[in-house]
Amino acid sequence: MITVDPNEVEFTAIRAQGAGGQNVNKVSSAVHLRFDIPASSLPDDVKARLLASNDQRITRDGVLVIKAQTSRSQEMNRAEALQRLQELVDSVATPPRIRKATRPTKASKQRRLEGKTLRGQIKARRGKVID
Repeated sequence: MITVDPNEVEFTAIRAQGAGGQNVNKVSSAVHLRFDIPASSLPDDVKARLLASNDQRITRDGVLVIKAQTSRSQEMNRAEALQRLQELVDSVATPPRIRKATRPTKASKQRRLEGKTLRGQIKARRGKVID
């Protein structure tokens, strides 16, 4: 398992959005986590898969931005943002398995054709009834 070095992560405290009364207006409890993927110490193949992933949180420069604001505590939001970053890195850590092309068996082709024939016969009987 690849762990993200906390020294490579930059945190910025911002005000949270949404309801919450005066606490939202006064306290900067939400957190923006910024992680520069190309400059990180992750292995090159993991960096490439992270940058190739079609994630809208990754900027053109390769900086991943995660916003955490679910908790009223800034420390809990920091922990949540780090956890989400780690989950994202874990999801691309293992390379995807390469699919091997296979052919259908003779029996499966035969079953398919029998099913099509049966269905065609059912549809053919739907015409006008002639006495």
